[in-house]
Amino acid sequence: MKILTSQQLIGSFADWPSHMQRSIELAATVFNTTPNPRVGCVIVKDGQIVGEGWHSAAGQKHAEIVALERAGELANSSTAFVSLEPCAHTGRTPPCTKALISAGIGQVVIASVDPDERVSGRGIAALESANIEVFQLKDFDEKARAINPGFFKRHELGVPFVRLKLAMSIDGRTALSNGESKWITSAEARRDVQKLRAKSCAIVTGMGTVLLDNPALTVRTKELGLDEEQLEKNKISLSEGPIRVVVGDHKKIPDTAKIIATPGSVKLFTSRSNAGEVKYANNVEVIPVDSDQEKVNLRSVLVFLASQTKCNEVLVEAGPTLSAEFIKLKLVDEFIVYSAPKILGSDSRPLISLTGLSSLDEAINFSIKEVTEVGSDIKTTFIPN
Repeated sequence: MKILTSQQLIGSFADWPSHMQRSIELAATVFNTTPNPRVGCVIVKDGQIVGEGWHSAAGQKHAEIVALERAGELANSSTAFVSLEPCAHTGRTPPCTKALISAGIGQVVIASVDPDERVSGRGIAALESANIEVFQLKDFDEKARAINPGFFKRHELGVPFVRLKLAMSIDGRTALSNGESKWITSAEARRDVQKLRAKSCAIVTGMGTVLLDNPALTVRTKELGLDEEQLEKNKISLSEGPIRVVVGDHKKIPDTAKIIATPGSVKLFTSRSNAGEVKYANNVEVIPVDSDQEKVNLRSVLVFLASQTKCNEVLVEAGPTLSAEFIKLKLVDEFIVYSAPKILGSDSRPLISLTGLSSLDEAINFSIKEVTEVGSDIKTTFIPN
């Protein structure tokens, strides 16, 4: 495989970056393909795009197969731009390398090498053994990883990518002292949260949130603002929805809780000492894990989600206590805060229940990744330093 930078692409290669960018854009149109990565493919012949494809869901055709079908005979001697190394193993679908070779593809250009040990390097080797030139555009490696942060983290570190989402007033409060919190943020911000949910394999919350707010934690598809084409691309993942996860003493959950009564997979993580028998519907599973002073070991929860459910991306929507635990344990990859232009007062509930700091040197520091205006609110994405 030859590794190239954009500065090296001149003459007939000058349009390669635009085709690779297009493949990444196609991949990003799909919310969730767990346990697979989001992948896009563009097939180009004589400078013209003759086929495009994207992977829509696990078990469905991979991006390369869709693009090849659309290109037809024009795929012969063409160049395929793929956002991730083509697979060389048989899973739910046949290997993409075999299809590319059979179609007579002349060159394959990738943005990133697949971290899955079943694929990593093997797809490249299979193509090269069939005398197909393989190139990697190194400048697009970071972009390719950015659309699949959980897929890369799960395969490289054994845990999913974790986003922590909170909403607050500008004085850092999440609810009035009596618990009232609907709605602090605007309708536009709440719609944006639905997109975060749709991208996630699991939504994690704590027992306090279940008892206080009684959330269903489902994706409200109508609030996503998708047109018919976008709905078609995402219909499978949206129909299945993310796994709902509750951390804490499951015996406290009433039978009337929406998170239990609403269809869809639910996993209740509890400490081993609290793992008493409680009968739930078939969609609800109680999972005892290690604990520290009755606190569920959150890393064990993430390892389970990665290893047992192949979960790539997790969204934490919890109260100030569980949110603080995720932060203190350095389990958060992105911290997303929606700030509403209102003041709730000092007797209202705080954003994070974190105490015991005696020096600014002990502060937990973040860097600002992105700031955007969503409706009347400000959405700030932080990453840990």
